[in-house]
Amino acid sequence: PTPTPLPRTFTGDFAYEWVTRQCDLGYRITGTEGNIKAGDMIMAELRVLGWTVQEQTFTYKETPVRNILAWKGAGEAILLGAHYDTRRAADQEDPAIPVMGANDGASGVAVLLELARAMDWESVDHTVYMAFFDAEDNGRLGGWDWIVGSTYMAENWGKAGEAPLQAMVLVDMIGDADQQVYYERNSDAGLSETLWAIAGQLGYSDRIIPQPKYSMLDDHIPFLHAGIPAVDMIDFDYPYWHTTQDTPDKVSAESLEAIGRTLEVWIEGND
Repeated sequence: PTPTPLPRTFTGDFAYEWVTRQCDLGYRITGTEGNIKAGDMIMAELRVLGWTVQEQTFTYKETPVRNILAWKGAGEAILLGAHYDTRRAADQEDPAIPVMGANDGASGVAVLLELARAMDWESVDHTVYMAFFDAEDNGRLGGWDWIVGSTYMAENWGKAGEAPLQAMVLVDMIGDADQQVYYERNSDAGLSETLWAIAGQLGYSDRIIPQPKYSMLDDHIPFLHAGIPAVDMIDFDYPYWHTTQDTPDKVSAESLEAIGRTLEVWIEGND
């Protein structure tokens, strides 16, 4: 019998598997074995799916940092981003214990990896870049800054031949089972309206809510500073942020699917 082909649409259950696979590696703190394994897993999957993959490595405070950049397609370039590192101290609760990062880290990566599989390239007239940022989440710990990896990537964009970007969308902490993704106040207003309107057309307006709420320092900021329209899709109403409770049981496939399908429609219909 012929095997049934996987559906060519974003599937929340597939994305959720990527959340658990990352958490199964343990803590993914920049410079540690778990972080290296997570990055290797991300790169291996993208290569299997036919993406070109490049590592961007540098040292920050004597710690090796590795961003991952992948691309596929042709035409004007857009970038999707997520961070794959996790915080080394659950300082909202017990700083002696690291954060598992099921939502804060793994959820955004999961959405990107499932999108990398599910996109219908006959409907995509763009070069799609995917960035997996390292060293995002140790701000205020041991003198570290936030958004170290994305800052480095944005400041060096184009030096290795990357195409000029028309838009950048960051997905961060978007897997909360009680999903509430509001407009982020630092994000590009026009691009935000476009994405949230697509979410509404797909029936997600109760989850992806077209009202402003938070102002975030996140991985989209360096791209905004570079003059690129950039949006942060983030659910900051997450009670387990930077605690030991940020585990896969707090994440839902439905939440991942709402974000993933919204981005899928945007990319496939983005003229």
